[in-house]
Amino acid sequence: MQTRQLGIDGPEVGAIGYGAMGLSWAYGNREGTDPDAVINRAIDLGATLIDTADVYGPFTNEILVGHALKGRRDEVTLATKCGLLVDDPDTKNVRRDGRPEHIKASIDGSLRRLEVDHVDLYYLHRPDPDVPIEESVGALAEVVAAGKATGIGLSEVTPDQLERALAVHPIAAVQSELSLWTRDPLAEILPLCALHGIAFVPFSPLGRGFLTGRLDRDQLEDDDARRRWPRFQQEAFAANQAIVDAVRRVAERHDAAPGQIALAWVLAQGEHVVPIPGTKRIPYLEENVAATDVLLKSDDLDELDALPEAVGARY
Repeated sequence: MQTRQLGIDGPEVGAIGYGAMGLSWAYGNREGTDPDAVINRAIDLGATLIDTADVYGPFTNEILVGHALKGRRDEVTLATKCGLLVDDPDTKNVRRDGRPEHIKASIDGSLRRLEVDHVDLYYLHRPDPDVPIEESVGALAEVVAAGKATGIGLSEVTPDQLERALAVHPIAAVQSELSLWTRDPLAEILPLCALHGIAFVPFSPLGRGFLTGRLDRDQLEDDDARRRWPRFQQEAFAANQAIVDAVRRVAERHDAAPGQIALAWVLAQGEHVVPIPGTKRIPYLEENVAATDVLLKSDDLDELDALPEAVGARY
């Protein structure tokens, strides 16, 4: 796989990484899933940025990732996150906690579950409106100083929060949602990351599976969080099919899958962009990785850029 640099002084990673969330959180039935096999296949394919978080499960996702990485830790760039707490596992309701004491305690739990002595990238999962970003980033900096993380990242920050964070400590990566149906970061955050040499790591680059064209809303499991999200409600889901139809037309011209076109579009937004699609199935993982071989032409990009905004809020 092609590689990209994770931040101006960061490691080389596969141009497409792997988001492990769905192995234990949010996306319904995982019967028959083999996390060890999926993660090891991702590494074999060059998807060496492996992304997890303490909140996924909660806590179980890091255990799965840590088990899969036994004997292969040195082959990957390992990222995890802190700053979200689960209030209700059934509804997936979470709250934010960016207090320094919480951040510094959380890294020890993550390292224990992952069975590693450090992570390569430690994110604040969401800024806490009750805690100045400078205080949260200061705590992340202490984690780095203690040798428990190599670099720090932020997720879903505003441009102002990012600038304030940079005054405290270098930021290796910013993670936010970016896809053909969530393009908000293109206006400010994406160019700001490029300006400062920060990697931009899109989560949900396949629109939570919608942009693959394979998703059937009526077949979503009862515990699948997408059943509650606005874009997956019946009317919005039907309206958003126009986006998938357009992606499918481009895919036909390239003899590619719609999801590969969606990922190729994300990759085309900048050399500092490293998307982390997630999947529980190896064939889909292999399809995602192969998106790095799809070269979109200028007319393809123009057509995709002109797509309408998605109907419905993200959450």
